[in-house]
Amino acid sequence: MKSLDFDIFKVHKPGLKPAKGRILIAEPFLQGPYFSRSIVILTEHGEDGAVGFVLNKSSELYPDEVIEDLFNFKGELYVGGPVASNTLYFIHSLGDKVPNSVKITDTLYWGGDFDVIKNLVNTGMADHTQVKFFAGYSGWSPGQLESEIEEESWIVADIDDQMVMDDNIDHIWKKAMEGLGAVFKAWTNFPENPAYN
Repeated sequence: MKSLDFDIFKVHKPGLKPAKGRILIAEPFLQGPYFSRSIVILTEHGEDGAVGFVLNKSSELYPDEVIEDLFNFKGELYVGGPVASNTLYFIHSLGDKVPNSVKITDTLYWGGDFDVIKNLVNTGMADHTQVKFFAGYSGWSPGQLESEIEEESWIVADIDDQMVMDDNIDHIWKKAMEGLGAVFKAWTNFPENPAYN
């Protein structure tokens, strides 16, 4: 029997480096409640480390249930990561309408004046298609993320800004993985728990 020089677990990954505004796609074998089959948008990356938010883990709560004086917000509260999980953060597409925001892509911003966000939502000038709230964040110390990428825990990719703000999170990991090519598309069929195979 001839041995094939091919291993679907060791494939040539896209050559992108982690950077603000890019995403991390968890490889299918990465386990844990926060990062299993997750998509993380990086809002900060540099010599001091990296910060990001998991886009596809719902807390099953709504922001107006936990944020005082926020009314009628239709979007969910997402679990941004394991760090500071009792603290709220947000990403938005409102630009300089929100003072002190950090620009992360052409149309997406991180943080800013929380009272302004609440006022925009409460007056109907912003909604869940423009603001996404997170409990906690994902953080990496200097060099830690690069080591995890080297260990093949993450694939770095670009993402459409609209996909970041989409509420339909159930299939975002699969769509992102399929967008990387045929071998990665095959990975989406692997069971979440190999023991169930």
